[in-house]
Amino acid sequence: MHPIAFIQDLAVIMLAAGIVTVVFHLLRQPVVLGYIAAGVIIGPHTPPYTLVSDEQSIGTVAELGLIFLLFSLGLEFSLRHLRQVGATAIVAALTGIIAMLWLGYELGLAFGWRQMDALFLGAMLSISSTTITVKAIDELGLKKQAFAHTVFAILIIEDVLAIAMIALLSGVAATGTVVAGEVVGTLGRLLDFLVASLVIGILTVPRLLDYVARFRRDEMLLVGVLGLLFGFCLLVSWLGYSVALGAFVIGVIVAEARSLPRIEHLIAPLRDMFSAIFFVAVGLQLDPHALVDYAGPIAAITALVVVGKILARWGGAFVAGQSGRVSLRVGMSLAQIGEFSFIIAALGASLKVTSHFLYPIAVAVSAITTLFTPYLIRASDPLARRLRIVMPFPIRRISHLYTNWLQSLRLQGDRAAIAAMVRRILLQTFVNLCLVVAIFAGIAWLARTRAALVAQWLPNRATSNAVLWGAALVLSLPFLIAAYRKLKALAMLLAEMGVHAGRHTDRARRVVAEVLPAVSMAVMLLLVSALSSSILPPAELLIAVLAMVALVLVLLRRALVKLHSRLQIALIETFQSEKDGPH
Repeated sequence: MHPIAFIQDLAVIMLAAGIVTVVFHLLRQPVVLGYIAAGVIIGPHTPPYTLVSDEQSIGTVAELGLIFLLFSLGLEFSLRHLRQVGATAIVAALTGIIAMLWLGYELGLAFGWRQMDALFLGAMLSISSTTITVKAIDELGLKKQAFAHTVFAILIIEDVLAIAMIALLSGVAATGTVVAGEVVGTLGRLLDFLVASLVIGILTVPRLLDYVARFRRDEMLLVGVLGLLFGFCLLVSWLGYSVALGAFVIGVIVAEARSLPRIEHLIAPLRDMFSAIFFVAVGLQLDPHALVDYAGPIAAITALVVVGKILARWGGAFVAGQSGRVSLRVGMSLAQIGEFSFIIAALGASLKVTSHFLYPIAVAVSAITTLFTPYLIRASDPLARRLRIVMPFPIRRISHLYTNWLQSLRLQGDRAAIAAMVRRILLQTFVNLCLVVAIFAGIAWLARTRAALVAQWLPNRATSNAVLWGAALVLSLPFLIAAYRKLKALAMLLAEMGVHAGRHTDRARRVVAEVLPAVSMAVMLLLVSALSSSILPPAELLIAVLAMVALVLVLLRRALVKLHSRLQIALIETFQSEKDGPH
């Protein structure tokens, strides 16, 4: 395409977006809807003229908008906040997602749609809009109220689950079927990738960016951030995941840098420009005639989103221990769909597994529920008070007793401290084992994708497998040692608590303290061997590799323990560091 024609398309898009969003701002409506409306106005389905000549090129640029949008969501997503998320947010988020996924799927089948259309519809309806919800609560001045903190925590969990859902849907679209074993395997690989990426990234990326930020050159910092962003997205695409996942994860990693305020300031103009093009591109694909043709499904789906999400989120929050009033306010704050719904709809369209009508339906439902959101939030407290008045006294009494009972179950004192210690040990063990799995899986992936290069250096297959598997085991030693030490500490704690005083108390506790970590590590090594079966050497070479690694372990055990301790301290320091103010 001629560059002038492309510039013309960009000019039309930005001018239309600018004019329409000013109108929407004056009408106190979300600017996202203005971008979509601008796309409809200049789109090919709106007569009399086609103002955009090359939608394919604009679609390519819109992909950058998706990357910047998810990168910005990652920058706003703090792992510190994730650690503070309580059971209420987890239960409410899972309840809402599972309920809406099922209801959307069943509604799609009731319309007579294909199974894949119904599945993508359920996925689109299961995630609420972080952008719209936060903006609406902020504009209503309710940000500091108790229910708002619960809503924000639920949105954090939903963002994580949405990324996992995108990865799962990509796998389902490729195979065309939903197999329980494949779903579990996909989730396991995704979880391992996320843990390894976050740990390695947080140990390296924030320090690198903070070093570049010391030069006080915005250009250097911006180019460095963009290089990391696109480079990581490329790596993720090589591994078979979507660039949306890569953009979000690297955003979460960059968010731990002390120079985050400067990075956000530099990225904001790029995010605003390219995300505007992304949402305008959404509008370009929207056929107003389809909205008329599918007015019935749009109305039914909108009703399902509003009613279903209110009930599901209310039920989840109430079951987790929130009062009826807070639970209702949480439910009415999350009764919409937004940016992730567009991304899921676009994923189905790009993979050519969904019908053409699903995209405009998603946009229409999102627009309608977005318009409802501030009114629902504003009406939630009066409605809660009204329901409390009309609710029969026995039901109010049971609800109050249930909430108090759940709050009384919370551990306090020594039990709370022990539970926190057990959770910390289990989390640290899990992270170390994920890193071990990632190392073996990564080397197996390199051996598979770079087989020709490996063959140049190690032509004998058995020898190359022995070298690669041995290298993976050596690299894993610091984390295996740490996992063993954590498991031993846990076993000693459990033995102290679980084995009561008696004649053979010391011996029984010693057996538990030694056997539990040894069995756990043996199971872990068997799992790693199964996962790395493609590079597992023959038995005789395997014995030799294990003997050499055992020698390395004996000679360098203290050094490996110190290395892991330094890495752990560096990770903790990164989490505890304060962010710089804006420059």
